[in-house]
Amino acid sequence: MFAAIIPHIIDLADAQELDRKKMEQQLLRVVVQQFPFDKNGDPMLDVSEMAQFHTNAVNMLSSAIGVNVLTTLADVKDVDMSDKGNVSSVDQLNKIERTVYNEAGVSQMQFNTDGNIALEKSIVNDESTMYDLLLQFEEYAEGLLEIFNKNPKKLEYRVQFLRTTGYNYKELAQLYKDQTMLGYSKMLPPVALGQSQLSVIMTAILENDIMNLVDVFVPPQMSSTMSGKDGQNNQSDKKQQGRPEKPDDEKAEKTIANRESMS
Repeated sequence: MFAAIIPHIIDLADAQELDRKKMEQQLLRVVVQQFPFDKNGDPMLDVSEMAQFHTNAVNMLSSAIGVNVLTTLADVKDVDMSDKGNVSSVDQLNKIERTVYNEAGVSQMQFNTDGNIALEKSIVNDESTMYDLLLQFEEYAEGLLEIFNKNPKKLEYRVQFLRTTGYNYKELAQLYKDQTMLGYSKMLPPVALGQSQLSVIMTAILENDIMNLVDVFVPPQMSSTMSGKDGQNNQSDKKQQGRPEKPDDEKAEKTIANRESMS
């Protein structure tokens, strides 16, 4: 799916190599010593003397890095072939780099972002794209289990990959937890957090049946189990506390900028 961007990646690599050579060239220095002529146009020094001057300059600058010596009788001119416009080499590299992301259909802000909203939308688009590949893995895995589903009346194996990523696993775990109040699966929240199904079941048996932790660790009271007085106190506490603060990825960019200016 990213085959179309291969030529642009090659162009970017060539541009980066050219930019590296230009930076190395900018570090080089050339010391030019030019010998004068007399009024008749003849050199004032003979060849052996000029060679000795050249040798002396080379020996003096031998320890310097990136410095060369040129000894000549000819006029020396500096011809600069670079563009005199305002566009720098960094801007040119950024332009080529943006072309790679544009051809790939991926936002550059996903890897070097300066806004939380753009980054969030870019991640959602890429997760949706990769989910199609995840469905293919599910179909392949179920094909491997097809030979074990000869008698589906007793037992049938199915494969399902959750849509969890390093960015959304907390949100999905909270969503699965909310669904358990409606009678949905109790196993999905811990699985979304990275636990295996077997470890979830074995942990529940160990804590509830063997260690009897259900009677030791009593969960906190919920609003549905509180008395009227407790509920009034809880409501007054909520009024005093106010609305909880949103996480940074859900805040508007203007809110973040205002918070930074205050600090």
